[in-house]
Amino acid sequence: MNAKINNRINIHQGKVYSLIKENVTLDNGITTDMEFIEHPGATAIIPMLNKTRIVLLNQYRHALRKYIWEIPAGTLDLRESAMICAKRELIEEAGFSAGQWHLLGEITPVPGYSNERIHVFLAKDLQPAERHLDKDEIIHVHEVECEEALHMIRRGEIQDAKSIAGLFLAFDWLEKNEKA
Repeated sequence: MNAKINNRINIHQGKVYSLIKENVTLDNGITTDMEFIEHPGATAIIPMLNKTRIVLLNQYRHALRKYIWEIPAGTLDLRESAMICAKRELIEEAGFSAGQWHLLGEITPVPGYSNERIHVFLAKDLQPAERHLDKDEIIHVHEVECEEALHMIRRGEIQDAKSIAGLFLAFDWLEKNEKA
């Protein structure tokens, strides 16, 4: 199914995102207005310290007015590849570089109102690196047992969708690719 775009208006241009309004004619013949957030894309990383430990972040998110548990992640810069973004964000937010990278897949976190695609990576063979937080980022880095991360999801302590999806993708990949 493809909608015919009759008209497109950029309602608001933010620092990173745009709010778009399109008048479209759908395959069923209905013509309507659709609004969505145009997003450049992002990466999310599950940093593996060893076979049983990962890095999680406790980050302040102003829209929620609180700190939440997340995996490292960030928005793609203009013309930046997902891999370059993932490497940059792992260093910036978590203070690690990685010797091994595995693309686990892509997720679409909120398709009802955004075209954002998040490329999810597993990072292994971690080495300490100097963090470079953005001035508006408040992030605390924690080492967590993999099993504890799953319990945090079940207890509702990790609610961030990209983190939940990323952790399940990573643990599934590890189970299939690193059997002892």
